Amino acid sequence: MGYSSILDWIKFSDPMLNPNNAYAPVYNLPYDIGYKLWELVSGLIAWIINLILPNNELSVYLVSDPTLANLGAIALMVIVIFAVAFVINLTMIWEERKVLGRMMDRRATRIGPLGYFQNLADGLKTFLKENITPTKADKKGFMWAVSILIGSSVLLACMIPLSDRWFIVDYNLGLLLIFGLFAIAPLMILVAGWSQNNKYSLIGGMRAAAQMIAYEIPMLIVLASVVMLTGSFNIGDVVHAQAESTWYIIPLFLGFVVFVISAIAEAERIPFDLPEAEAELVEGWQTEYSGMKWGLIMLGDYFRGYVACAMIVIMFLGGWTLPFIGAGPIPEIVFLLKVFLVFFVFAWVRAAHCRVRTDQILKFGWRRLLPLSVINLMIAMAIVLAGGLPW
Repeated sequence: MGYSSILDWIKFSDPMLNPNNAYAPVYNLPYDIGYKLWELVSGLIAWIINLILPNNELSVYLVSDPTLANLGAIALMVIVIFAVAFVINLTMIWEERKVLGRMMDRRATRIGPLGYFQNLADGLKTFLKENITPTKADKKGFMWAVSILIGSSVLLACMIPLSDRWFIVDYNLGLLLIFGLFAIAPLMILVAGWSQNNKYSLIGGMRAAAQMIAYEIPMLIVLASVVMLTGSFNIGDVVHAQAESTWYIIPLFLGFVVFVISAIAEAERIPFDLPEAEAELVEGWQTEYSGMKWGLIMLGDYFRGYVACAMIVIMFLGGWTLPFIGAGPIPEIVFLLKVFLVFFVFAWVRAAHCRVRTDQILKFGWRRLLPLSVINLMIAMAIVLAGGLPW
């Protein structure tokens, strides 16, 4: 084959024709984007190398080997998915600031259009701050606990599918895997609080562990009720089951309320932010973290907030589908609009409610939400025994 111009090196082909495409025959939009980006990058590199060394085998290998193209596409696909999740996270932070500003009748610093770039400015400021490790802290626990916490939060956000065509892996145990990774946070927060050798941090870590355990159990019971109606842990199956019948917020409204409250508590948001109570514990389990570590911790909190909102949308609000329309031409936009709407409720609760005591939080979780979640499970069981939803 002859290569006479740069257009011969860069060809945007159909990724479904690649014999190594792991997603075939299902179309995957991030993979398609990654595939075309790889063809662009590898084509440019091959063209430049060919200008320096004409008719070399390396240039031909870069643009013709299907295995290399598949690996490059997967690597770039992961970057694309992370970039989209990161932009979603920034948008949620911006949304919360705008909502709180309106509800509190105040204006904050505004950089960029509608203040959207304020998040980037704050991130840069945090990055430039000094990173301090306490002398008497457990260095390994201090570092690895927060690293695993942040890493698991980012992984969770990237695992959330935005539609039938936007996902990393279509796994049959998707809901269970996400909740399993979500449960890493309490342990890592407890380790982070203990490793700082600070009584305020230790109390904050113990509060976080007690609070999250109290609210994870109602969440899992509500999850069981959704799985009981759907008959599958697959996220796509849950969304399609609601598209074929009705959104589960209608038959499982009680579970929806329990799950929303539990999700707010799991994300450690006001009024359930006792682990970071500034008035009592300085900053709780985050007291000794500074610089970019603290900035990434806050970013990880919003990543977990995004996952909580996304799970509410997937389990109760039809995911990326709409009544009488289905997925529509751009299901990803439908899904994200629902997520931002749920997060608006989170911000609304933060603006409207004050922090409550630790004993009140635990009593509410164990004595109120746990029985309500069991009742919701019995409702789901009754629907299944009756032959399913009547509509």
